[in-house]
Amino acid sequence: MTYIMSLLLIGLVLGLVAVASNPSPYFAALGLVVVAGMGCGVLVGHGGPFLSLVLFLIYLGGMLVVFAYSAALAAEPYPESWGSRPVAAYMVLYAVAVGVVSGFFWGGWYEASWVSVDEFGGFLVVRGDVGGVALMYSAGGGMLVIGAWVLLLTLFVVLELTRGLSRGALRVV
Repeated sequence: MTYIMSLLLIGLVLGLVAVASNPSPYFAALGLVVVAGMGCGVLVGHGGPFLSLVLFLIYLGGMLVVFAYSAALAAEPYPESWGSRPVAAYMVLYAVAVGVVSGFFWGGWYEASWVSVDEFGGFLVVRGDVGGVALMYSAGGGMLVIGAWVLLLTLFVVLELTRGLSRGALRVV
C-alpha cells in the first residue's frame, strides 16, 4: 500500500509540474485531469472512496467548462507541447524546485505516519467517509448548491461567448 501511495503522490506532483509549466490550455487541461485522478487516488488510499468519487465528478465537470473556455480563447494551430524546449526547461526547473523544497522538509515524514481513516475499525460505528458525506450534505448543503449553480452559470457564459462567428462575443474583427 505504501508503494501505491508513493506512486500516486509522485504522479500528483508530476502532474502539477506539467500543469504549471505548459502554456497551452489543451495540455494543461489534460494535466489537470491527471492531477484530479491522482489526488482522488490518494483520498481513496486514506479511506474516503465516496468523497473521492464526488470530488472527481465535480472536478471533471468544472474542468470541462474551463477546457471549453480556454480552447475557445486560445485557438492556436500549433500549440507548444511537453516536448518543446521552453516547456521542458520549465518542467525541469519546477521539478528541481519541488525536490529542493521537499528535501528541506524531508525529516518529518515516516512510513508509519500514513494512517487511513479506517485504521481503528474496531472503535468505529460507521465508516469515516460516510460521516464526512453526512456532514457535507447537512452543514455544507447550501455551499454545495451554490457551487453547482455557479458551475451551471459558468457553462452558460462559456456557451454564450463561443456561440458562433456572427453572434458570439468572441469573433474576429
